[in-house]
Amino acid sequence: MSTTRRVGGPAETTDGTTQSAAVPTAPGQAMTIADIAVEAGVSVPTVSKVLNGRADVAATTRARVEEVIERHGYRRRRASSGAGSGLIELVFHELDSPWALQIIKGVESVAGGARIGVVLSELGGEHRPPQEWLDDVLARRPRGVIFVQSELDPAQHAQLASRSIPFVIVDTAGEQPAGVPVVGSQNWSGGLAATRHLLSLGHRRIGVVSGPRDVLCSRARVDGYRSALDEAGIAFDADLVRWGNFFVDGGYAHGRALLSREDRPTAIFAGADFQALGVIRAARELGLSIPEDVSIVGYDDLPVTEWVQPGLTTVKQPLQEMAATAARMLLEIAGGQKPANLRIDLATELVVRSSTTAPR
Repeated sequence: MSTTRRVGGPAETTDGTTQSAAVPTAPGQAMTIADIAVEAGVSVPTVSKVLNGRADVAATTRARVEEVIERHGYRRRRASSGAGSGLIELVFHELDSPWALQIIKGVESVAGGARIGVVLSELGGEHRPPQEWLDDVLARRPRGVIFVQSELDPAQHAQLASRSIPFVIVDTAGEQPAGVPVVGSQNWSGGLAATRHLLSLGHRRIGVVSGPRDVLCSRARVDGYRSALDEAGIAFDADLVRWGNFFVDGGYAHGRALLSREDRPTAIFAGADFQALGVIRAARELGLSIPEDVSIVGYDDLPVTEWVQPGLTTVKQPLQEMAATAARMLLEIAGGQKPANLRIDLATELVVRSSTTAPR
């Protein structure tokens, strides 16, 4: 049995398409740029422009070429390069946070040692990059891409793969397909430890201000909270769980709502340190003392947690280590190696300070 391909020297028309005849090829033969061109009905230079992320290709033509590339699983060979060449694209859904700074430091600790530059991108709060951004990345042809709380759709996966541009996801926003490299932390264990700590102090009515409901780590932390309650024989109360945004304003709004209730919780577990700061502000505005009237636990252990008053009890998430691990994994893949593990979850640790105590 054989497959077919078109051959010849077709002339390109004004819209970038070509016409030619089809002849059989040997089964299992590697796909070439010329093969893609004739199957997509375009010229070889047009395919090259698409592969290199050039903008001067009509959208319909680009889509047709990408469809052929994806359908045949075409992979461009990556030229070997020295340790001092190339770039790492580091992509955040949001950059306006000391949390992001910890990730940047972790990536830089590895990239700097390898004499590789780092390019930062922000997606304006979106977890999936727009095609325009991806086209720019394809044009730059970096050593690889690290996505932070971001994800790609299958077509975008295929586009990076076809250009031999590896990527790693840090703290994934959602479940990833098998084979996608991911570095995260043990969010369920973190939620469990935070809640166990409050329970050990005697709290029985514990509120939660987590991150967005559609983000995987937010749900995992709440699941850990629920498991600790189950373990202690305490019924879960959905009214005590609020889904925030990881920032101060979300912590303040949800913290004020929880603490204004007649049956207010005696403790609140915030899914991020910044949200914990918002809860602290809300408590003080309501005339509540911390920790005497309400105990508060954060998440991340950002540097600011040591300097606020009272010092914030929090779950330490090893952000710099997560980022450094992702960068090392990325460079391994870019160098043609296969990492021993494609999913790594680093341990979290409860750090007890003075924002928690036994309830009155």
